[in-house]
Amino acid sequence: MSLPRFQSKALGESQSAPRLHVVTFGCQMNKYDSLSVEGKFRRQGWQTTDAIDEADVVLFNTCSVREHAEERVFSWVGELRKAKERKPGMVVGVMGCMAERLGEEIYGRSPVVDLVVGTRSFQHLPALVDELLERRAASPTRTPRITRLGFDEEPDAGGRQGEPYTGGRHAYLTVMRGCDLNCTFCVVPKVRGRVLSRGIDELVDEARWMIDSGAQVLTLLGQTVNSWGEDLAAPAEGEARFRGRQGRPALADLIYRLQELDGLERLRLITLHPSYVTPALAQALRDCDKCDRFLPLPAQSGSDDVLRRMKRGYTTDLYRKRVEILREHCPDIELGTDWIVGFPGETDDDFAATERFLAEQRFLVNYVFQYSPRPDTAADALVDDVPADVKRERNNRLLALGESVALARLREKLGLEVPVFVEEPHEKHAGVLRARTHTGISVSLKGDASLAGTTQRVLVEDCTPYGLAGSLASEVAKRPDEH
Repeated sequence: MSLPRFQSKALGESQSAPRLHVVTFGCQMNKYDSLSVEGKFRRQGWQTTDAIDEADVVLFNTCSVREHAEERVFSWVGELRKAKERKPGMVVGVMGCMAERLGEEIYGRSPVVDLVVGTRSFQHLPALVDELLERRAASPTRTPRITRLGFDEEPDAGGRQGEPYTGGRHAYLTVMRGCDLNCTFCVVPKVRGRVLSRGIDELVDEARWMIDSGAQVLTLLGQTVNSWGEDLAAPAEGEARFRGRQGRPALADLIYRLQELDGLERLRLITLHPSYVTPALAQALRDCDKCDRFLPLPAQSGSDDVLRRMKRGYTTDLYRKRVEILREHCPDIELGTDWIVGFPGETDDDFAATERFLAEQRFLVNYVFQYSPRPDTAADALVDDVPADVKRERNNRLLALGESVALARLREKLGLEVPVFVEEPHEKHAGVLRARTHTGISVSLKGDASLAGTTQRVLVEDCTPYGLAGSLASEVAKRPDEH
């Protein structure tokens, strides 16, 4: 790629290396993709900058899960109009889920946009920017635009070769793209395509690269991460068999491989689907002490009628059986879940069933969302018949119940001494550290910042619905005997 020399009016001088700024919206997978894109540009001689005004290329990595997420992007992009007037050479791109969903409609709402690049075309971005600049140079009086959508047949392998990992102590690793399910409320299959799993050796190599560069905590990402490997080929006859169906690779195999990596302290998983919970996965969680025993396992509703309209692929009874598999092997496992209230046709009885199911399963973490229709989903054809005030009331009730259940669970930890991994100093309170138990519970404690990245024992002294608070057991031992 030939590097153009940008005339930066903001800096008052030309730059020998162009600068990139990426704005990321949405999930951890988008954050992983943004780091990957930055790496691809850096390998072509670009620099990254934290200041939009200094950037020659600004990319917005977007989310389409909710309308509000898309409107935020349009608002941010609109703010660049004046910046682009001051710096006509600036390139503005929209990438990711919103780009895949809306395509060239984005140009109509945001004339400053030059590039629209979908969820599986990230690897082409440096070349697409180069092509755009060449078109500009060839026709200075025209406004060229480039759109790249659709789903490549192979998942992008990430962006690690030839540069250091820059993601910090907590690394995210996308193990798969897309989703093969058809939940009626979800736009993911539309914007991310069908499942493509990355190979196990490739993932282990990337994880080792991250750990060698300072990562200690690794979170594996996928829309249904426990379905990883379902689309990979079974080994040839005579080769080692894996733990998945018909001998295919399964998430359990990947967990066992990652467990072997020196320097890895914690392994986490986001997000799982009840249909793909297997005994092999539960056994891996039991056997591998680096893997957190906290799983986000969305239920979405406690009503079988609503689950059927959502096309979730399970009943509450099947959900219970999957959880029983997990708890049989890991009695201390904690679960988090997502709920959608006000889905079309949800009655008072349906919502009461959801409340009962939350209380029964004693979920530690509950994310509650009010249903809103999304274009390009099957549920958009349903009548949105639950009034807005009823949605709000159910939302608040379920949040309050979730807090009550979580508080009761966390009170059971008071007075216990628990091991925690210290993640980082608190960003607002000096002398306070953020940590997490092996079962995913957030813990705050007083201590020196030098303890970040270490495992410590903490005496639990207080709690809220959102976590624990305590003191280092070593410091408690030094206290005078009050008796």
